This record gives sequence, structure tokens and C-alpha cells, in this order.
Amino acid sequence: MITIGGIVVRGAAVDAQTRCVHYAGAVDVVALRFRCCGDWYPCFRCHDGAVAHERLVWPAADADAVVALCGCCGATMTLAEYEAAPECPSCGAAFNPRCALHHHLYFA
Repeated sequence: MITIGGIVVRGAAVDAQTRCVHYAGAVDVVALRFRCCGDWYPCFRCHDGAVAHERLVWPAADADAVVALCGCCGATMTLAEYEAAPECPSCGAAFNPRCALHHHLYFA
């Protein structure tokens, strides 16, 4: 567990930029807030391994909900901002483009 910009990020062996034991590459620097519990995790595997409840996805109607955190600068993004950003809009840190493969696990 770490704190970035006042946000507690939970998960398995999270480093100072939100990397975890599941995703620890140079561009794995995003933590996501889960709709089901409101908690922040680096990935769905960290979430699912830590809680006993079912994971819920964010519906498109919640485009203004704050759902993403840049592990490099601590900036938060709404669902709409995160989905449109290949990099952090605040600091320019690149995000892992392969995260799109897991989009359906977080967002409708």
C-alpha cells in the first residue's frame, strides 16, 4: 500500500509509481479506482486478490467520475479523460497501451 497525492493505492507489492507484482513495466504507472468499493488498485488482479466482493465496471454514463491516477505525478483523471489519454495529461508520462486489452474489466 502506498499513498500518492493523498490517495491510498492498495495492492500486491506496489512501488512508488503504482506498479504491482502483476504489471511492473516502465509504463505500468496507472492506478484505477474500482466502482464496487471506491478503493484504488494498480490492477484487477490486485483488487480481486484483496477483496471478497464482485468487481463492478464503470458505465459510460459515469464519464465524469474520477477513476484513474497517474503514478508519476499523482494527477487524477475522469473516465473520459483516461479513455482519451495515451499518456498523462498533466506530466506526459506514457501509459501502457496494452491496458486496452483489459478495458472491459474496468469500464463498460
